Amino acid sequence: MALLEVKNLGIVFGGLHAVEDFNLSLEKGSLYGLIGPNGAGKTTVFNMLTGVYKPTTGTFSLDGKKLTGKSPVEISKAGIARTFQNIRLFKNLSAIDNVKLGLHNQMKYSTFEAIFRLPRYFTTEKKMNEKAMELLKVFALDDEWDTLADNLPYGKQRKLEIARALATNPKLLLLDEPAAGMNPSETQDLMDTIRFVRDKFDMTILLIEHDMKLVSGICEEVTVLNFGTELAKGKTSDVLNNPEVITAYLGD
Repeated sequence: MALLEVKNLGIVFGGLHAVEDFNLSLEKGSLYGLIGPNGAGKTTVFNMLTGVYKPTTGTFSLDGKKLTGKSPVEISKAGIARTFQNIRLFKNLSAIDNVKLGLHNQMKYSTFEAIFRLPRYFTTEKKMNEKAMELLKVFALDDEWDTLADNLPYGKQRKLEIARALATNPKLLLLDEPAAGMNPSETQDLMDTIRFVRDKFDMTILLIEHDMKLVSGICEEVTVLNFGTELAKGKTSDVLNNPEVITAYLGD
């Protein structure tokens, strides 16, 4: 059974079919790309898979559990985490506090316990600090644990956002244009980081990306969307050499 199973997913906005009849099956450990021109519907797919939008048609499930129509919180707890095209960190919080926010799905204490500093509050905070530092160390951010997110270089902010997503203990990680705004050196470092995350955490990764060097360098397979519908699907090298795909990107 595939980890992620998407069947005939679609959404309509005021009569406009933003995405129509989208299908995808991801095996555990896959590193898969979702590509296409601007406005093709890629981020809309991510928004449906994370509960931001409710699909008009179709279903999707994770590890056999149907998640269609569930809330973002329910989907996060089920095991889907994401990053965003425009980095969405809490810029005035430290690196470690950003990661700890991702841990609150798993580690909790009551308001009462926090106000009166009861033992479970201290025990839980200690565990969260330790886990957050472990994740920061994975991304070589442990020396900057107390640095405000806004003061980190752009590439490190990207890594911090991935670390926060991993803190939710996901089964599936969605990366929305992770290389956006990066120079070639940062992009190469990001490629190494994504491979490392897949291997170290036994993670399944679905990413949206416009940088074809990154896509061809790390994605085993891709789906191409164009005007909300599937244009091509298959092995990355085959798809990127498809004349219809080239035309969709470059025009006639």
